[in-house]
Amino acid sequence: MKRVAVLYGGISTERAVSLATGKQVIGALREAGYDVVPVEVGADLSAVLAALEPKPDAVFNALHGRFGEDGAIQGVLDWLGIPYTHSGVRPSALAMDKVAAKALFAAAGLPVARHAVVDVASLEDADPMPRPYVIKPQREGSSVGVTIMQHGDNRRAEIARSWSFGSTAMVEEYVPGRELTVAVMGDRALAVTEIKASHAFYDYESKYADGGSTHAIPAEVPAEIAEQAMDIALRAHQALGCAGATRSDFRYDDTTGAPGRLVLLEVNTQPGMTATSLLPEQAAYNGISFPALCAWMVEAAQCRA
Repeated sequence: MKRVAVLYGGISTERAVSLATGKQVIGALREAGYDVVPVEVGADLSAVLAALEPKPDAVFNALHGRFGEDGAIQGVLDWLGIPYTHSGVRPSALAMDKVAAKALFAAAGLPVARHAVVDVASLEDADPMPRPYVIKPQREGSSVGVTIMQHGDNRRAEIARSWSFGSTAMVEEYVPGRELTVAVMGDRALAVTEIKASHAFYDYESKYADGGSTHAIPAEVPAEIAEQAMDIALRAHQALGCAGATRSDFRYDDTTGAPGRLVLLEVNTQPGMTATSLLPEQAAYNGISFPALCAWMVEAAQCRA
């Protein structure tokens, strides 16, 4: 029986999400017949290393956010020579850095929103681009720290003064319309889902709270847009050099009519695996159960040492 360590928790702002992901993955892998070793990760790296002795056959990386999906833990596992799920150091680091990822996507001919990196202090004084625009941390996930600045919104200075994500922020044009997402497993795009958030946009609460959003799968979009979204998601996965499963998020602007404009926002190299998560939903739509999805990830685990 293959012995699999599940790393979950972590020390990022997404710890709660990772704990939920880990618990569901642990149950699914046991159901799939694996010998599972849960490893709740905290700030003590030596404790994590001790929990990985003797070395498992594979690690299921259920960590989210910084130190979990930014290449840090991936480098440790490569050093230890342990195969792990999802992407390696370089694609994980690139995808986590929104500015670097957008540069790579643009070079690959993929559609991205107009954006810039600004000093947070300058936000107190003036808008960095015409409104509406979006303010984002450069290296966070799950919509942590994301704010849409609409016309008449007077929170800009307050946001600048309370910013806790470094000295810079990424700002990008706000693309009106609809939220779409496409999961990729290996070399296959699964489906197009439309996300209808209960809030103004698909924020942290919309992603993880019960009733925070509804999902329409397949999305009711023109066939050419669905095909384009799936193609872009696969090409973005490949451009980053990703492995295992990823999820690409899009804005689809059809406010002036079909076919509209499709914009790639980001690629998630560690898609959520909670009860409200989109990757398991798209896998189920394709006839892949949650235990089978988790087992596929384990069997696709790699060590890049």
